[in-house]
Amino acid sequence: MLTIRAGRLFDGHDFLEDQVVTVVDGRVTEVARGGSARVDLGGATLLPGLVDCHVHLAFDAGPDPIARLTAAGDEELLELMRESAARHLAAGVTTVRDLGDRGFLALRLTGGPEVLAAGPPITTVRGHCWWLGGEVSGEAEIREAVRERARRGTHVVKMMLTGGEMTEGTHSHLAQFTLAEARAAAEEAHALGLPIAGHAHGRPGVAIALEAGFDTVEHCSFLTADSVETDFDLLGKLAGAGTVVSVTAGVVPVGGPPPPRIVALLPKLIANMQALYSCGVPFVIGTDAGVGPPKPHGVLPHAVEQLAGIGYAPLDLLRAVTSVAARVCRVGDRKGRIRPGYDADLVAVDGDPLTDPSALLRPVAVYRAGRAT
Repeated sequence: MLTIRAGRLFDGHDFLEDQVVTVVDGRVTEVARGGSARVDLGGATLLPGLVDCHVHLAFDAGPDPIARLTAAGDEELLELMRESAARHLAAGVTTVRDLGDRGFLALRLTGGPEVLAAGPPITTVRGHCWWLGGEVSGEAEIREAVRERARRGTHVVKMMLTGGEMTEGTHSHLAQFTLAEARAAAEEAHALGLPIAGHAHGRPGVAIALEAGFDTVEHCSFLTADSVETDFDLLGKLAGAGTVVSVTAGVVPVGGPPPPRIVALLPKLIANMQALYSCGVPFVIGTDAGVGPPKPHGVLPHAVEQLAGIGYAPLDLLRAVTSVAARVCRVGDRKGRIRPGYDADLVAVDGDPLTDPSALLRPVAVYRAGRAT
């Protein structure tokens, strides 16, 4: 049995003062006010372990992650992925949703944060991230690709509804699949009990994700060929439908700038993130960790700090990376809260993240299933 006292506790929804958490066999059994504990965190804040809803453990966050991935054999790549996962855990991220690996390798990862894996994302022939192995053509192949992921035990299906910045010959503002094809994927995923996430930058892809009934829209940046054009009407429809957007945020202040095209568009991308929030679109945070030097693994605390800096309420952000994220990832019955029966995935930080979101950058203790890491 382990007992942990914190002067301040965020339970995934609300803040409580002077709480003692009791852990038995990796799960929380009691949360009670006051008393002594084996581990006394003093004035630190104890939170549920954080959840990053969009990472790529197979990308090394180097200047050319594609070259590194394609040159590596499976065992080498698997070791790189273990190292990537360890960096998340060290930052207090105890659950990650991997939305694109090669060869379903993320399903083999153990010992770090809990990994919710999609396997190779479903894409068109030579479409975005085709080199991960998820190319399909037509509805029949799409449905079979979804069924294969279910057979292999993935936790989510990922589909590239638009092109992306990393793949030559594709375009972020253009749709890669038709509405009928996206519906086929969503129908198949839901029939098999799986959520489906849609990579969608440009408006056509976002609209398809909404109409096809996708569970999350990844990015939702409203990129055009040369700008960002936020569609407020579509944001209103997303909010009305309760469709969750995985906001892509979080960069480190060192490690090199984003690609020049993104740097030039950054003010408009930030304005788009503000619009998502002001329109009441449900959101979680997915960092896209691994795609380049500004996005190392473990960058989620930076995302919280940076979104708070552009107007997101800290309490909404803390819920978005704990209880809301866990619910969206379909593990909300055991993660994202500090309450009896839940996994003892915990992070303690120096300071009060409600008044100072940068406190998340100062973890003083991380527990995974009740064990200090």
